[in-house]
Amino acid sequence: MKKTQLFVGVLTGMALAPAWAQSSVTLFGLVDEGIDYTSNVRGHAVTEMLSGAAQGSRWGLRGTQALGGKLSAVFQLESGIDASSGRLMEGSRMFGRQAWVGIAHDDVGTLTFGRQYDSLVEYLAPLTANGNWGGFLFEHPYDNDNTDNSFRLDNAVQFNSVNFGGLRVGATYAFSNLPGQISTNNAQSFGVSYAVNGLTFGAAWLNVTNPGANALGAVTSDDAGFVASRHRVYGAGVNYQVDAVTLGFVYTHTNLSDPTAYSYISGAIVPGGQHASSLTFDNFELNANWAITTALMFGAMYDYTQAKLDTSAGSYRPKYHTFGLMLDYNLTKRTDVYAMASYQRAISANSGTALDLAYAGGADDSSSTQQQFVGRIGLRHKF
Repeated sequence: MKKTQLFVGVLTGMALAPAWAQSSVTLFGLVDEGIDYTSNVRGHAVTEMLSGAAQGSRWGLRGTQALGGKLSAVFQLESGIDASSGRLMEGSRMFGRQAWVGIAHDDVGTLTFGRQYDSLVEYLAPLTANGNWGGFLFEHPYDNDNTDNSFRLDNAVQFNSVNFGGLRVGATYAFSNLPGQISTNNAQSFGVSYAVNGLTFGAAWLNVTNPGANALGAVTSDDAGFVASRHRVYGAGVNYQVDAVTLGFVYTHTNLSDPTAYSYISGAIVPGGQHASSLTFDNFELNANWAITTALMFGAMYDYTQAKLDTSAGSYRPKYHTFGLMLDYNLTKRTDVYAMASYQRAISANSGTALDLAYAGGADDSSSTQQQFVGRIGLRHKF
């Protein structure tokens, strides 16, 4: 009897072994910490410790399990952390960066469900400085086009194709989750990229209705930057690599209907007593990075942004020049030290709002003038 039970146990173990062998769960993350100096925040200079400027500090779990027939179940849970204090980021969510589960097919692509990046972040942002090597010091003013991933999409269904000879496509739909209000705070997005012989092209489109309108929809009230009746973005860009140098150009257009506020600054974006029907941004970015050695990289970017605020009293046209530099040195494959700086000069439209003032990426708030400088020295470790 004991021999029979032992034999059955061995057979059972052998049957389960292949299933376990085809499953994996990976712990991953990075910690990015540094010291920042900002020349003017509401009229005062500030030196501070700040987490996640080059890349957001995070930890997470990702996993896959083979289902047979080239199908796999996949998931990712990713938590943003403030390394300076240990607090959770993204509205104090447990897994605020990403939280999704889905099905992947080796020859087709991946279909996922949960809190995710929009297609613009997936397909166009990697061609910008802020969405690739530079971080949020190099974002376009107010991250108006979300290329720096200021907000995610909740309740999202997303498809991303496999690479078909350099071509990838993707689409996303995020539900409002509001009874009887399917078009209130929902979102749609799609993107495409193509890479061949050192040339990479990307284009994307994003539409969010009523971002920040409530705590249930696609872009919730504790995640939205701009509060408006609609936030729409489209753009395209190209990168070209020549030996150790990569050159890039990206154009994006943002249109906000009935904007009322921007969550990350203390000042108003609409003149008092006026109604704003629209706020638009046209962003033109040039960027370059040079792999001087296998360990040393130098990057530079310039962005020109022209904005237009249409109100019940007339139109205002502020403009912004943003410059950025970064020097990054890899101590090992997982650990690097870097120095970066950004400078923004605003050309006032005399609107009497914060739009007339400089607000560089990484600053705690707007400057009290039309100029703002942010410098940073940082250490980053990946695991």
